[in-house]
Amino acid sequence: MSAMTFTARDIKDVDTAGTQCAIVPLFEGAKLAGAALKLDKASSGAIKSALALGDFSAKSGESLMLPGVGAIKRILLVGCGESKSFDRAAARKFCHQVYRALESKQATTAMLHLAALELKEKEAIWTLTYLARHLVACAYRYTETLSKPKEPWKLTRLVVNTSGALPSGAAGNALRQGRSIGIGVNEARNLANLPGNICTPSYLSNRARKLARNNAKLSVTVVEEKKMRELGMGALLSVSAGSDQPAKLIVMHYKGGKAADKPYVLVGKGITFDSGGISLKPGAKMDEMKFDMGGAASVFGTMRAVVDLGLGINVVGIVAAAENMPSGGATKPGDVVTSMSGKTIEVLNTDAEGRLVLCDALTYAARFKPATVIDIATLTGACVVALGSQATGLFANEDKLAEQLLAAGTDTHDRAWRMPMWEEYQSQLKSNFADIANIGGPGGGSITAACFLSRFTKDYSWAHLDIAGSAWDSAPKGATGRPVALLTRYLLDRAGQ
Repeated sequence: MSAMTFTARDIKDVDTAGTQCAIVPLFEGAKLAGAALKLDKASSGAIKSALALGDFSAKSGESLMLPGVGAIKRILLVGCGESKSFDRAAARKFCHQVYRALESKQATTAMLHLAALELKEKEAIWTLTYLARHLVACAYRYTETLSKPKEPWKLTRLVVNTSGALPSGAAGNALRQGRSIGIGVNEARNLANLPGNICTPSYLSNRARKLARNNAKLSVTVVEEKKMRELGMGALLSVSAGSDQPAKLIVMHYKGGKAADKPYVLVGKGITFDSGGISLKPGAKMDEMKFDMGGAASVFGTMRAVVDLGLGINVVGIVAAAENMPSGGATKPGDVVTSMSGKTIEVLNTDAEGRLVLCDALTYAARFKPATVIDIATLTGACVVALGSQATGLFANEDKLAEQLLAAGTDTHDRAWRMPMWEEYQSQLKSNFADIANIGGPGGGSITAACFLSRFTKDYSWAHLDIAGSAWDSAPKGATGRPVALLTRYLLDRAGQ
């Protein structure tokens, strides 16, 4: 999806190293040194003049493009604020400013002089990882269903001059990780942005097979409805009952570790369009329900990143894909269905369908004897009310797993917030006619949804990510690709990278 390349090396002659744009970070009040001083001398004092005239003050978020010299076509000054205040938030602003400035001049190659940021090794690695991810993700443009899409500007190559600030190997690895995460984010965004008449469960099946093509470490199995019936997946099948599109349980098995190593399992809700079924949604904004497969999209995006990085662990991606539609054959409120686990479920509301496809997928996940299982779903509007779009709702049956995911979210700025899942909430799911009801009333909707899923995850370490608020934006409308960065970081940590 991205032809953007990133390289890192130690460049001595910075004043003659050819590029369309030399990126020079500067702090407020700091004396010119290193690459900045050399480029200033080569440009007959242009940088010092800009500072003296007040054209550039080096405040955080500020940038100035100067004419270049020789093989260096432009010099981009990027303000970093006060040196003592340059934290990760400032680093993110720096990365954003770099992208905006390069885009404004349509520069296709650039060179970043890293040493000017004066970062310690750990922070330098983090900054380069984030920069590569940010540049790749910002370059994404949706074009799939446009008859005459505009040819987007593309940054094709970024060279990082380490100047001894970081070993070139470590810098290159950080850039590679960031690029792979960015590609994964864009994969998720593109799938979620596709309209429901294109991105059907069958389309997702074909997409999985395409991902596995020519990759010996990745295999794909698609469980069809006939096999689902044999397995007793009555909950999942109850959701697709009203649709002409057959449900699919897509299993992507990546074998990067030893055969005996337990896999990390990701389970994605893949409702390719959610009308609400017989419990029909209001017409306004129903088009946005194409995003109801955001969890599935994030599984695809994460698997894409895992394959690209060649991680030395085993990962299984499971996507429960179905379309929720009303028809004469659709499941009705009050119907009772039997899940793969054998538990019976009273379907009080057919618009609470995500948990029905997930519960059978979570039961299916147990056969892999997993190290951990993480499900990802645009599950509840209640989570949007609770957390807005900033944080993903996190529920877990084990503190260690919850802490690992929270740490991965903080590190990538793809943040989650842990929600309670106390036993007292379980009583809201009582049913007079089945083992469990599929909704728990108006109070604590995201919590009772998680409690429902927890009934099917007793045999392993499990976490649930409710991404109803974080998976897509309404203004401008489009998928965000979250939480691919969080999930990939979690798996990188498990792989020791």
